[in-house]
Amino acid sequence: MSDYLVIVESPAKAKTIERYLGRKYKVKASMGHVRDLPKSQTGVDIENQYEPKYITIRGKGPVLKELKTAAKKAKKIYLAADPDREGEAIAWHLAHTLNIDENSDCRVVFNEITKDAIQEAFKHPRPINKDLVNSQQARRILDRLVGYNISPILWKKVKKGLSAGRVQSVAVRLIIDREKEIGQFIPEEYWSITGQFEVNNEIFAASFYGADGKKLDLSNEDEVKSILNRIQGKDYLVQSVKKRERKRNPAAPFTTSSLQQEAARKLNFRAKKTMMIAQQLYEGIDLGGAEGTVGLITYMRTDSTRISETAQTEAYQYIESEFGKEYTSKNEKKTEKKSVNAQDAHEAVRPTSIVRTPNSLKTVLGRDQLRLYRLIWERFVASQMAPAVMDTMTVDLGNEGVIFRATGSKVKFPGFMKVYIEGTDDNTTDDNNDDEDKLLPAIEEGMTVSSKEMDPKQHFTQPPPRYTEARLVKTLEELGIGRPSTFAPTLDTIQKRGYVALDNKRFIPTELGTIVHDLIIEFFPEILDLEFTAKMETSLDLIEEGQTNWVEVIDEFYQGFEKRLRVAEKEMQEVEIKDEPAGEDCEQCGNPMVYKMGRYGKFMACSNFPDCRNTKAIVKEIGVKCPTCKEGNIIERKSKKKRIFYGCDTYPNCEFLSWDKPIARVCPKCSGLLVEKKSKQGMQVQCTNCDYKEEPQQ
Repeated sequence: MSDYLVIVESPAKAKTIERYLGRKYKVKASMGHVRDLPKSQTGVDIENQYEPKYITIRGKGPVLKELKTAAKKAKKIYLAADPDREGEAIAWHLAHTLNIDENSDCRVVFNEITKDAIQEAFKHPRPINKDLVNSQQARRILDRLVGYNISPILWKKVKKGLSAGRVQSVAVRLIIDREKEIGQFIPEEYWSITGQFEVNNEIFAASFYGADGKKLDLSNEDEVKSILNRIQGKDYLVQSVKKRERKRNPAAPFTTSSLQQEAARKLNFRAKKTMMIAQQLYEGIDLGGAEGTVGLITYMRTDSTRISETAQTEAYQYIESEFGKEYTSKNEKKTEKKSVNAQDAHEAVRPTSIVRTPNSLKTVLGRDQLRLYRLIWERFVASQMAPAVMDTMTVDLGNEGVIFRATGSKVKFPGFMKVYIEGTDDNTTDDNNDDEDKLLPAIEEGMTVSSKEMDPKQHFTQPPPRYTEARLVKTLEELGIGRPSTFAPTLDTIQKRGYVALDNKRFIPTELGTIVHDLIIEFFPEILDLEFTAKMETSLDLIEEGQTNWVEVIDEFYQGFEKRLRVAEKEMQEVEIKDEPAGEDCEQCGNPMVYKMGRYGKFMACSNFPDCRNTKAIVKEIGVKCPTCKEGNIIERKSKKKRIFYGCDTYPNCEFLSWDKPIARVCPKCSGLLVEKKSKQGMQVQCTNCDYKEEPQQ
């Protein structure tokens, strides 16, 4: 008989914790929530203070039976679910189910699954925090009221299987608004002039900056000609040389949001995958030998960049030992909360022990586990290191009042850059820009340099980029919409519903998503109002802090929402999503094929459904004639591993294939085939036949 029963959410977590507590403790897993609102009805008693009607989740009977049996044998029960709103709610539901007094010292929380953290946590059990529970409960009820009231209207008026949600609807709105911006964008012409200059037999580049002491932008070719005509001779006077030292601070340790963003940029991980692997690293990995199963990172759902003193001390010692004292951070780190409604309940996401280097774990971690752990470890180590120091140099060259400017930089002291550099939304790191050594020759004010070549180039402004997962998560966080735990499931849901699709890893709205969005914005504008949604998140935070009543928050929302529901029921017109003729007949029964809308976008199906269930993927033409046979058209295809490539539609008669997307222009230099090729700076158009290249488009 065990003296103590500890209940956590997952078997992996249970296995790790049991090792640290000794024989008197038995650790069992609840497998997540044991109670929830019923799926068959709204499950909220609106007339009775929005009282939720919780039921045992289907399939959880055997788990509960096992927990009840174990509970009867235990002298004391501890509830050790995750240290957040959701974990507190799981503990509360377990307390109700197992008849545990929620005001007793039954709740144990820890931010990392290590021996010291677990043993310390069990010295300080506490009652269940009802404010945290109420905050989670309020979110659950709000989402249920929105989803279970709007969705049936959408089923009736548009199509079965649709849904609407507070955060997912806002995410779809952002994607649609961005697509409208792109569609309405009018490119503006601008020009640049880059000159090659020589001094003391060394060549360096400088760009046109301005004239007569003022910065100027060149908007057309006439202005470029005017500037070039104004220049007299090839000699330029060095008008000024400015040298300065610039410090660059490391990025803060990871929050949930920044972890999802950086994993998308550097590892090409979807948000859902990042959180799944982070969960594994948090709950415990079997390291073998004396260590056994150990949690490798701290809790991965957090808005805070705070680091414990113990972790800071350990990092200081490691950095001093590995790199030298000059690489340690001499000043205390400022850990500002980044998001509008950031919570500081937990530490940042960091390794539980900095001494467990990624290389030391190569034999025990899977490939993706190791890659994510390395990212977290390197980011944390770098965050505790000294700033990088750059020597920068700016040189202005003058000729008849025309100014060209050259800039150079040199890493004087690498600091944190020795370990890690933060990525950007275009899968590049800042060091690809100005942090690499870009040295200028020894130049002094008053010297004369000569120009060797002038290269004027025409450019056009680019539309705002579509959202990648990283960009969308960042935007939602900046707007204060959703919580760390909601970002990944939100992005997953809007794709599963068929409201958006990913094209070249960027979100585009589907026809269905646009239809649903337009209906919601007409009849439920507050659901899509960014300020309203962010304010609701603030209200949920205030409930958690015990500063406002959860029933009042829900009631304030529902009073206006109910009126809009009645209007929508009466006035929302039915939207018929007609099947478009596909222009070909079914090869199985001869009836016309039509385009249908599915959860993954459009596909072809027989119009004689359900008698004929023939379906086909849509052949996507890209508007380019085959350069090999000159007769066929280039179409988009997919390999067995779902990788997109391009081929001739007359295959196998013509075997043209390309991994890069051909475009409908010919090379101006040799009339060869132009393709879009990925580069670190973005998509670049280049010729497959000669060395012609265009400026990358991000």
